Amino acid sequence: MTVYHFVGIKGTGMSALAQVLHGMKNEVQGSDVTKRFFTEKALEDKNIKILPFSKENIKSNQIIIAGNAFPDDHEEIQEAVKQGLPVYRYHRFLGKFIEKFVSIAISGAHGKTTTTGLLAHVLKAAKPTSYLIGDGTGEGVENSKYFVFEACEYRRHFLEYHPDYAIMTNIDFDHPDYFSDIDDVFDAFQEMALQVKKGIIACGDDEHLQKIHANVPVLFYGFNQENDFQARNVNKTPEGTSFDVFIRNTFYASFNIPTYGDHNVLNALAVIALCHYEDIDVEIIKNQLQSYQGVKRRFSEKKLGNQVLIDDYAHHPTEIKATIAAARQKYPNRHIVAIFQPHTFTRTQTFLNEFAESLKDADYVYLCDIFGSARENNGQLTIKDLQEKIENAKLLTEETTFMLKKYDNCVLIFMGAGDIQKFQEAYEKQLQEQ
Repeated sequence: MTVYHFVGIKGTGMSALAQVLHGMKNEVQGSDVTKRFFTEKALEDKNIKILPFSKENIKSNQIIIAGNAFPDDHEEIQEAVKQGLPVYRYHRFLGKFIEKFVSIAISGAHGKTTTTGLLAHVLKAAKPTSYLIGDGTGEGVENSKYFVFEACEYRRHFLEYHPDYAIMTNIDFDHPDYFSDIDDVFDAFQEMALQVKKGIIACGDDEHLQKIHANVPVLFYGFNQENDFQARNVNKTPEGTSFDVFIRNTFYASFNIPTYGDHNVLNALAVIALCHYEDIDVEIIKNQLQSYQGVKRRFSEKKLGNQVLIDDYAHHPTEIKATIAAARQKYPNRHIVAIFQPHTFTRTQTFLNEFAESLKDADYVYLCDIFGSARENNGQLTIKDLQEKIENAKLLTEETTFMLKKYDNCVLIFMGAGDIQKFQEAYEKQLQEQ
């Protein structure tokens, strides 16, 4: 029997793809470093074998899927090539795999993960649906009609995909270690748009997406009246958000979502537009939107005494502003404490002023050391460069998280794409020990 062997199975996309293949009754295993990652639990729950890296893991009956973080001279990849085994990079394998389904790629600088999870949650109530989410979650269902997946623009990897549909949430300058400027990012999305086979659902409130050209229909959604799908009468409360949807100025239906902030209304609108295009029953859409529980590390809440602790992946100034705004909607009478760990030196350097401005939306700010990446683990600037731009911002280490205890009845938001969770875990541990 053919075995799919994942080199770097603990990566978020890799872990999710392994779960998809496993769900479709394939034999799956993988290898990685011994350090524990949050993606492991889902793999363990499905009894997917995780091995330490070794060329001995490579056997003759395998198809190798290699994570993009690992170079061609990695011992397992070299061994696979030596044995003449098929070796696919993650995005190339995924590009071929999606051809079996009605494929829906979710792309955009922000909101990809949440929108992917939300769309999968709605569609699976209507038709057999498989999905791959960028939080390390994947589900494979045999004989699926739909395959919903997150399509990342970094290094133009999403150009390996020729999906039936694409949802484009926004275009923003990010990944400054790869993209030169916003025009470079736009060019990547424009190239992607020309590869879509049936239709594009794009946020019409985004000035860049308004310029997208395609060989298929482009439907726009947003708050502005010019959009094909428009949200009106938005009502934000601490319990959630309700809004009416008009399709080309004709009332369609009213919806309730248990989430907060304008960005989540837009995410829901994108899903509603795609489902309407695919003739999904409106009652299914309504019920599923209302029952959606969210994805990992996106406004994940925990109550500890009188404090609310929120774990969020926000690592770009636009995302920080949206996350703080969402917290203010849900907890209008509490102070907001932002605990932020910048992710990569190039991003921190590029957006230093924007990070400072977005963090000023919080009442109190704590900063953790910059988290490097496999691509870059040092830089010229330090966290103090950001601290100097924010009045009264304080530095935080795992050892000093006990300082956060004084913010009684406040909302503490731990934000970042690195290992910001360790600061929350350290804080919780210190509280337990007192």
